[in-house]
Amino acid sequence: MRRSSRKKKKSLLYWLLVRIPFWWIACSLALVLLLKWAPVLYTPLMLKRSVEYRSDADFHTRKRWVPLEQISPEMVKAVITTEDTRFGDHRGIDWTELRLMWKAHQDRGKEIRGCSTISQQTAKNVFTTGSSTVLRKVAEVYWVWLIEWIWGKERIMEVYLNVAEMGKGIYGAEAAARAYYEIPAEKLNRSQAVSIAICLPNPITRSPLKPTAYSRKRQAQVMSLIPKVKYPDWVGETKK
Repeated sequence: MRRSSRKKKKSLLYWLLVRIPFWWIACSLALVLLLKWAPVLYTPLMLKRSVEYRSDADFHTRKRWVPLEQISPEMVKAVITTEDTRFGDHRGIDWTELRLMWKAHQDRGKEIRGCSTISQQTAKNVFTTGSSTVLRKVAEVYWVWLIEWIWGKERIMEVYLNVAEMGKGIYGAEAAARAYYEIPAEKLNRSQAVSIAICLPNPITRSPLKPTAYSRKRQAQVMSLIPKVKYPDWVGETKK
């Protein structure tokens, strides 16, 4: 009986410490490799919103995957400027920004903010449920490491601009451009791109078509910052 009990314990430990981690890593690697080339057609956030608004007759999901070449460079510049100015320099987590935020909190009592990079937001949108738990944050770091290593910055941006929530039921730059301005994403000008980007922190309650005094001020700030920010070499110029 004791031998049988010991064998069962060893077997359980083997599964917990070896088999489950092995298959988790193998499956996650396979998924990230697949999504390096395949479009991300649906995300946990899209499912979550569909459930939240299931009783809203006017709610419907709008999304359309397009390659990065069919998204205006102004949209790329706008989200880098508003969401992650060191996107091209960090390895997924902006430790510089985190240190600055923590110093400001200690020195001046400023509120602690998320400081999520575009890589972190992409990992959260594609691979997690977005819940506010320590376990989700740990998982997010793992996914960030994988996509930074396997996808690279250009692919991360492409996925981000196709799955990010940009309004109620609106996901991605193409759907947003058509919903707000009735044009494809490749036709967005700087002002239009910025007006969408500044709503990203809270796209459900903010709209590019209904700017507040704060959003007008924020848009002016971002418009003035765009020429000063360093962008990755692959960020092209707007087509004339």
